[in-house]
Amino acid sequence: MNSNPFFETWTTPHGVPPFDRIRAEHFPPAYDRAMAEHEAEIEAIARSNAPPSFANTIEALERSGRLLNRVQAAFSNLNASLGGADLQAVERDYAPRYASHMTKMFLDGDLFRRIAALHEGRGALGLDPVQHRLLERTHLGFVRNGAALGPAEKKRMSEITARLATLHTDFGQNVLHDEKTWHLKLSEADLAGLPDFVVAGARQAAAERGMEGWVVTLSRSLIEPFLAFSPRRDLRETAHRAWTARGEHPGEHDNRKLIPEILALRAERARLLGYATYADFRLADTMAGTTEAVRRLTDEVWTAARRKAAEEADALLELARADGIARLEKWDWLYYAEKLRQQRFAIDESAMKPYFVLENMQQAAFETAHRLFGLRFAARPDIPVYHPDVRAFAVHDDARGPDPIGIFLADNYARPDKRSGAWMSSYRDQEMLDGDVIPIVVNNNNFARSTPTLLSFDDAETLFHEFGHALHGLLSRVRYPSQSGTSVRRDFVEFPSQIYEHWLAEPAILRAYARHYETNEPIPDALIARLLEARNFNQGFATVEYTASAILDMDLHAMADPASLDIAAFERETLDRIGMPEMIGPRHRLPHFQHLFAGSGYAAGYYSYLWSEVLDADGFEAFKESGDAFSRDTATRLRSVLESGDTQDPMQLYTAFRGRPPETAPLLAGRGL
Repeated sequence: MNSNPFFETWTTPHGVPPFDRIRAEHFPPAYDRAMAEHEAEIEAIARSNAPPSFANTIEALERSGRLLNRVQAAFSNLNASLGGADLQAVERDYAPRYASHMTKMFLDGDLFRRIAALHEGRGALGLDPVQHRLLERTHLGFVRNGAALGPAEKKRMSEITARLATLHTDFGQNVLHDEKTWHLKLSEADLAGLPDFVVAGARQAAAERGMEGWVVTLSRSLIEPFLAFSPRRDLRETAHRAWTARGEHPGEHDNRKLIPEILALRAERARLLGYATYADFRLADTMAGTTEAVRRLTDEVWTAARRKAAEEADALLELARADGIARLEKWDWLYYAEKLRQQRFAIDESAMKPYFVLENMQQAAFETAHRLFGLRFAARPDIPVYHPDVRAFAVHDDARGPDPIGIFLADNYARPDKRSGAWMSSYRDQEMLDGDVIPIVVNNNNFARSTPTLLSFDDAETLFHEFGHALHGLLSRVRYPSQSGTSVRRDFVEFPSQIYEHWLAEPAILRAYARHYETNEPIPDALIARLLEARNFNQGFATVEYTASAILDMDLHAMADPASLDIAAFERETLDRIGMPEMIGPRHRLPHFQHLFAGSGYAAGYYSYLWSEVLDADGFEAFKESGDAFSRDTATRLRSVLESGDTQDPMQLYTAFRGRPPETAPLLAGRGL
């Protein structure tokens, strides 16, 4: 084997991983060495004869695991963005090993005694506010990972953590298997009624699978427009059933048998830590605080959304009856919603898309960041990337001199082995503990490739959303790594991304960057007006499908004993109880709900998008009140939120930005509810 890049100093521009040299076989030895080094570092801190101090314990912890962080960041990102059998094999082997390694650190009694002693005497340590918060959060993190438990409970906690890592890996790989293997072959006759951009995407998807002709895949950016435009009800039904059946096919890739065990282990973990349910455990360290607070929000939104969706359904059924359809099904909604939108607002998605060229929308996101925060994005073809799809940019700040403040990687296209969805992540977080370390941030989208790649308005909004996350990482200005960028509470992390979506709809941005791919003519003002007028169209449907998923999540994780749960029956009974409209399904059915079961990040936390939307809708009102959507004074206050990471309580950060706590009225108004 060639020399292992992880054991070398990276001489690439700005320390970007040498992607051209990293192979799957490099990760096992890199993990082994990195975990051994980290274990030795923890041993030195925990068994030190020197009295515990903030420097020799908390700051030493912040410095530990540098190699392991580099290996883990590279692996987790490449596994999600590139995938493939070799990386998946490493994941199956090392996910439980890595989880066990981290658990061993949290359960080290000597280490926790040092942290607990500092926490007990924190008032006399002379810490500044940032250090005080770091000590508080470090202590809490150890407690929530079982550090205060007895020996038998610690042993069980370690077993639970390792098993969950395996189950999370299996769940995610099963969904990817179903998404990768299914496709719907289309004949030329089946293309009738489909806009050119859908046909082009289907042709490209077929080519990527080595096939002739056209196929529909389970990429959201391809299947949703197919459902919206195909007049073939039978094909819509086939596609919709495949889309919603991911993860529940009998056999070795069936996620239904994994979910009860995942839930039971989480519930047991919560009980070990003194909580009645896993939801209680998770929400204790959030802005929401309790399940009751979450339920108040989801109930308020659900009631309004269901009423709105019922009105929408009546209007759609009127159209469907003209086609001889007496009962609206789930695979009919998007099709008739698109027809109704064209009737009401004279907006045709196929006529809109030519103005939303991917490259232009990326530049629109960059320009918005420049107008708000003084950032510039310079293409850097000399920076190595892990796939030809990826583009690298150096990020410059007008106020901070000529050197880049970060590196931004844009990976926008769907690929068969790439994880579905859209997300932001980082190969390196910003910090200033031992010098100024700039972040390396990546945005992943899954747009259907075509030439040119044309986006829907929703796709463009997704691009802006993920770029808002990216700015949270890129603008971070903190000393300690564990407080960097997006390392904030789950129901606050979506605020920067969701508020950024608002600028896509600003007429100044649309006029400058929504340009026809053939003529370069800007989108007409009349079309902008109709687009903005139609923004609340179908919001009953969108809010119902999202909120139903949030309620399912909370109900699942509020169960004390879910071990014998029948997943299909639970999903059906819960949706019946809340009055789920029959012609709308939850945004994520449980067998493919990766937010919940391919990891624990959003478990008992899917509501956080809605919680953050309260913040973002209310927060954007500050710009409206200033009279300028690009007000630099207001943007400076927002930038302070993005720069601060987890150095302050999120409600304090928000209140400092807004001048008061958030209000829910703008959320309901923004969704037309």
